[in-house]
Amino acid sequence: DSEFQTFQHYFKQINLSCVMNKPPTGEDLLTFFKSLDEFTPSLPDSLTAHYLAQAGLHTSDPRIIRLVSLAAQKFVTEVAADALVHSTMRGHPSTGGSKKSRDKRNYLTVEDLQPALADMGVNIKKPAYYM
Repeated sequence: DSEFQTFQHYFKQINLSCVMNKPPTGEDLLTFFKSLDEFTPSLPDSLTAHYLAQAGLHTSDPRIIRLVSLAAQKFVTEVAADALVHSTMRGHPSTGGSKKSRDKRNYLTVEDLQPALADMGVNIKKPAYYM
């Protein structure tokens, strides 16, 4: 999706500014906030607004809602990409079913998700299986 790649570019510019110990310029932030109006995140604005309101943040500014949606989308994307890396490093088979199948799919498992989320500071534990 080209819109998401544009935002990744802006995020990289802002992150590079922070790494170089200088704040992003006002022009960078202004361009970023203007582009939020045109961006349609994967999470609907109404869903993000609902959870923001539940957390105690009531805002009518759609740019704030979209910014939070974009941050959530970036977080989920990075966790999924890290889980895929952990899966391939573990040697987890990427195919389901028989070996004769040409349909190669990757499956997200808790074993792959745990280290990916731990890298982001979120610790989860697989619940015990009871019969």
